[in-house]
Amino acid sequence: MGRPALAVLLAWLLLFAPATVRADEAGVLSWASDGQANVPFTFHDPEDANHMEGFEHDIVAALAERLGERPKLTQNDWEGLIPGLQRGLYQMVIDGVEPTREHKAAVLFSRPYYITSNRIVLRRDQAGLDSFDALKGHTVGTIKDTSAERVLSSEKSITIRAYDEESNAFSDLRNGRLDALLLDQPIALYYGGVSPEFKLAGGPVGRTEYAIAFAAGNTAERDRVNTALDAIIADGTLHRILARWNLWTPAMAEALDDHSDPHVAPVEWDRYRAAITGHGGWRARLIRYVGFLPLILHGAWLTLAVSACAMVLAVGLGVMLALVRRYGPRGLGWLAGIYIEVVRGTPLLIQILFIFYGLPSFGLSFSPFVAGVIALGLNYAAYEAENYRAGLGSVARGQMEAAIALNMTHAQALRLVVVPQAFRTVVPVMTNDFISLLKDSSLVSVITLTELSQTYVRLSSTYYDYIGTGLLVGLAYLLLGLPFVRLARYAEARLGRGMTQQTGHH
Repeated sequence: MGRPALAVLLAWLLLFAPATVRADEAGVLSWASDGQANVPFTFHDPEDANHMEGFEHDIVAALAERLGERPKLTQNDWEGLIPGLQRGLYQMVIDGVEPTREHKAAVLFSRPYYITSNRIVLRRDQAGLDSFDALKGHTVGTIKDTSAERVLSSEKSITIRAYDEESNAFSDLRNGRLDALLLDQPIALYYGGVSPEFKLAGGPVGRTEYAIAFAAGNTAERDRVNTALDAIIADGTLHRILARWNLWTPAMAEALDDHSDPHVAPVEWDRYRAAITGHGGWRARLIRYVGFLPLILHGAWLTLAVSACAMVLAVGLGVMLALVRRYGPRGLGWLAGIYIEVVRGTPLLIQILFIFYGLPSFGLSFSPFVAGVIALGLNYAAYEAENYRAGLGSVARGQMEAAIALNMTHAQALRLVVVPQAFRTVVPVMTNDFISLLKDSSLVSVITLTELSQTYVRLSSTYYDYIGTGLLVGLAYLLLGLPFVRLARYAEARLGRGMTQQTGHH
């Protein structure tokens, strides 16, 4: 990679790379949740997509106030919450995590802060299926790794379909792909209870507990938060929070021996239900879409930044790999070939997770932005190397011989004669690769970066609007890619004229 390209890459990394969150930041209670599609736990306010809310969000705020600290939320995908906790990106995870035996083997847990049950959700026009026994022999959807999934697994005649996101489960129920849903009561209430298409049926099924997760061995932090949790239980703060969200349950009253009535109206439940059901009509949709633009622009800018930095790295490393493999010593060429085959033969997602979560075990820790750039750059370098090797192979052998006959060194012949001709042939392929990289950058959402695809998940799951939001985000991807297509055509034309002038008769 040349010095100018390296300088550009370093400048972009310094400009855009956010600092890694430190779990021990003074005066801060750092916590994590997957707030993209997570109603009513921690989610984006339908009235203001830049504002986070939810009953767990309120619980953390109450805990932070008791501890005299400021809460700081880190967004992370569900699969990355515990790895991020173990890496030390934040102090705790509160996201409807159940303290199961398997989970307790990996992390510490606070005392339960919420106890509830599972509920059956049906289409409005369905009859029956209002008990667990009635679900036997049917296809039932649920959320992965929950008590509801374990309850369903106990009955072999039930066909289980487990989902990562609640909205996808409800979509399949709506379209008749499922006979019923069995979900945690908060999810059933806030997804099924606000739509005229669904209804909650029957009584409670099973028992579910949520607790706060801490890194293994961090007993001091766990005990400190437990003390604050005991305090907000004792003074009724937790009861009032749950009452505002219409989530106080008989199981909570029994477990805490709190049968009081704080006379708190379910204001947050009413507000959320009004916000969701009040978004009808084209005028309201248009106003909503205009409100999405700042979030989509931010996601597009982050997508472009990650992709551009990664492509600079991919091009520089890819050229070196191609030259070493074709013209370098046999040993180095063999190593370059192994690198290319290993990288191309393993999934990009695994590479991203390894660089972000695995390398810190070896003392290499990167911010999410830098980790995303490195992972995408190293992955695409392998593909670029093969493109450039093919381009180098397309240059006639006589070009190198003629350059050497003109007293050029081998390196000068490569730099001045062979590489420019090869580069001209691979420009269109490079453009296609960059557009592919733009789309593959969606995978960096697993390491806490909210780019375009994650923005789509956030907005579509909040408003249950997959078509309009999808068109907006798709248009953003299209607008990002089109200028580079035009740039490639311009560069190809200029290079073509340049090559004609160099090889023409005088």
